[in-house]
Amino acid sequence: MKIACFHLMPYRDLPADFEKKYKSAWFTLPFDQVADRFKVSQYYNQTLDELIHAANSGFDGVCTNEHHQNAYGFMVNPNMMGAVLARATRGKDTAIIQMGETAVFLNPPIRVAEEYAMLDSISEGRLVAGFPVGLGGDFAYSYGMAPMEQRGRYVEAHDLIKKAWIANDTFVWNGKYYQLPMVNIWPKPVQRPHPPIWVPGNASPSTWDFVLKHDYSYCFLTYFGAKGAEHMVNGYWQRAEELGRDRNPYRMGFLVPVGVSDTDEKAAAEYGAAAEYFFHKGLHLPEQFLAPPGHMTHSSLTHLLTKRPFPPFEELKKLHYPDFNARDFVVCGSAKTVTERLLHIIKTLRVGHLMILPQFGSLSHERTMANIERIGKEVLPHLRDMWDNEGWDDHWWPKHTSVQKRAAA
Repeated sequence: MKIACFHLMPYRDLPADFEKKYKSAWFTLPFDQVADRFKVSQYYNQTLDELIHAANSGFDGVCTNEHHQNAYGFMVNPNMMGAVLARATRGKDTAIIQMGETAVFLNPPIRVAEEYAMLDSISEGRLVAGFPVGLGGDFAYSYGMAPMEQRGRYVEAHDLIKKAWIANDTFVWNGKYYQLPMVNIWPKPVQRPHPPIWVPGNASPSTWDFVLKHDYSYCFLTYFGAKGAEHMVNGYWQRAEELGRDRNPYRMGFLVPVGVSDTDEKAAAEYGAAAEYFFHKGLHLPEQFLAPPGHMTHSSLTHLLTKRPFPPFEELKKLHYPDFNARDFVVCGSAKTVTERLLHIIKTLRVGHLMILPQFGSLSHERTMANIERIGKEVLPHLRDMWDNEGWDDHWWPKHTSVQKRAAA
C-alpha cells in the first residue's frame, strides 16, 4: 500500500450563518465580505507545515490540488506548493503528488510540461504527475472557455505534454487548439520516459476509458463513502477487464477524510464540527456550477443523471456528523476503529493508493498536526502490507524514491 496525505487548503473560518447568507461558496462568493487576508497568509503556511509534518510522520506522499474562486479550497497553483514541499523533503522518499496542475487552464499547456519537469528535477525524481480534466465550473466560469471544448483541449494538451517530455529534438505542434512553432522544453523530467501519471475522476466513464487506454492510475475523488463509491468503482474495474487490463490495485486511488482520537466518543467532539463545516459550508453550491452544459460527454452525463453516484448537495444540509461518520463520508474514531474501517474500504474498492485528508473543514492547525501524527503512528503501519501477498508491482509510483539511488547519482 501507498498512503499519501492530501490537502484541500480550505478557508477555515467562514461565519456561522454563511450558508444562509450566501448563495454559494464557489465562484460568486465575495472574498472581502467573508475572508481575512492575514488569515489566508496563515493558512498557506500552516498547510505547508501540515504537509511537511505528514512527510516526517511516515506518509508515503504528499498531495496538492488545484481549485479556483472558492472557499472550499484555494490552492490555486499546486506547483508553487509542490516546489516548497519538494525542497523541504529533500533526502526523503516522499512522493510529491500533484493532483494537479490542470493542463487546459494554462495556455499553452507546455507550461505544465515545463513546471512538472522542474518539480521532478527539484525533487530528484519523486514527482507524480496528476492530469485532472478539471471542473467544468472552473473551466467555464473562472476561465471563460466554452465547456464543449474542455475534453478535446484536455486530450490534445495531454498528448502535447507527453511528446514534449519524450521528444529527442525540437518539433512543431499544429493541433486543433494549440499551435506552436518550436517545442523543445528545458528541463526534461528526471524520470524516464516521464513521471508516473495519475488521473483524478468522480463520475465520468469517459475518464475511465482514457485512463485505461493509456495505462494510468485512476483516482476516485469523492466524499460520499465507500458505499456511494462502490457502484462507480465496480464499473471502473469491469471496464478495465473489458479493455484487457489486470486488476492491479495500484490502478485505483481513493480519497477519504480521516480523524483519529483516543476513543470513538472523543472523536465526535474533536472532529464533528469540522466535518459539518466541510459538508454544509465547503460544499455549499448550486449543482449547475459543477457541470455547465456541454462540459460532460453524453455517456458521462447519462451515467450521472441515471445512477446518481452522489447525493444532491442540498440534502447534505440535513445530515450531521453521526450521519457523515456512519456512512464513511468521513472516517473518525479511535485508531483501532479507523484502521478497521479503512481496511474495509481498501478491500471493498481494491485500493492501492489511499489518499487521506487529515485536515477538513474548520479543523484547526493544532488538531490537524496532532491528527497527522496519530495517523502516522497508529494507523499507517497496519495498512501497508495490504496487497503484499498478491505480489502486485506498483507501476505508478516514482522510480527514484530511493535515497540510495539519489546519493549514487
